[in-house]
Amino acid sequence: MTMTLKKIFAALLFSMSLGFSSGVLAQDVAPINVNTADAELLAELPGIGPSRADAIIEERETNGAFESADDLARVSGIGPATVDRMRDQVAFEE
Repeated sequence: MTMTLKKIFAALLFSMSLGFSSGVLAQDVAPINVNTADAELLAELPGIGPSRADAIIEERETNGAFESADDLARVSGIGPATVDRMRDQVAFEE
């Protein structure tokens, strides 16, 4: 019985390692342009939900386009830690 569990566990670990090495779990995605994205797309960013996505859109409509990740701190509820988490996932073309 113990030997069977060890074999099952080994097979599970092996299959998981194949998934990691093939890039199935870690995919490269294009950065999200915060100056043109809609609320649904913005909500996919780490630390940004629907209400903060709406706040990003309101901020850019009121005060103009964002030029860098640090500009996102203009939005209420987005601080330096949130900016750092999404820095590599955002773009700023107009």
